[in-house]
Amino acid sequence: MLQGFAAAIALVLTAPGFLGAADLPPDAGSPWHAGKVTKGLPEAAPFCLDGVLPATGTWHRRFGNDLDAGAVQISVRASSDSAAARLTRSLERRVAACAADWLREHPDGNAASKDYGTLPVEEGAHVYGVHTSIPESEPGVHLFGIGRDGSTVTVVQWGRMGDLSDAPVAAFKTTTTTAVNRLDP
Repeated sequence: MLQGFAAAIALVLTAPGFLGAADLPPDAGSPWHAGKVTKGLPEAAPFCLDGVLPATGTWHRRFGNDLDAGAVQISVRASSDSAAARLTRSLERRVAACAADWLREHPDGNAASKDYGTLPVEEGAHVYGVHTSIPESEPGVHLFGIGRDGSTVTVVQWGRMGDLSDAPVAAFKTTTTTAVNRLDP
């Protein structure tokens, strides 16, 4: 019994597996660079996800390249499978509503979203896209991959200048599948 408890504590204290730079959709202009896997939330919440992710049991890794693209992966070890399922649903609802929420804050802008569907990996994953633009500024496109393996949830957010037609959806679906498969090393 004590061994099982010790194993559970060790799991909670260790970071889940994370993506590497080579796992992100290729960018023809510049290679990806990966930051360190860091305990806690990033300093700034990813676009669309402010206030949804818990600080406890959370790790993150930022990615960038020499051009205009960036990404972040945030993974959370929840207290149970059911808590992880609730967090996953909350993340999916937030991202699905992101374009409409953004437009309420920026009524002079344009926004659109797209549900790219689910992926058959572990307990499932879902991919979404969100495009935003305001007059006299560059448009932005973001892809979100949200998935779960048992009590561990991950969200990968990728973004760059452009619109939904510029998003590497097929490659990002592969990235999302890899992220979920790596959660429990």
